[in-house]
Amino acid sequence: MSKRDDLIVKYVADIKEKFGESPNMDLLTKVTIGLGPSIYNLDASKVSGADEKELETVKNNYLIKKLGMSDSPKLMDGIKSVMDKYGSSNKNKHRAVVYYMLCKHFKKESVY
Repeated sequence: MSKRDDLIVKYVADIKEKFGESPNMDLLTKVTIGLGPSIYNLDASKVSGADEKELETVKNNYLIKKLGMSDSPKLMDGIKSVMDKYGSSNKNKHRAVVYYMLCKHFKKESVY
């Protein structure tokens, strides 16, 4: 298995454990590939749910630029909803899992 496959196995476990659902493997793989080399960087591969600046970056770079959504308060509401479900005590929120869950939350699977 490649390093990316190993990471996807971790992401699947997180989605099952934290969100109580089985992921759409095709979508999860596409989201992971879309993140490129950032998934291998310890800092870039995680999202800090407590860092407002980081959440703004997720909103601007992922929801608006990548998914093509219009800026509105519902974007940050969606991000906070995903962060809450992931668990505030969990310090290792994988960016691929967060983006996957946001993609599903906003029903933007068709972008991939």
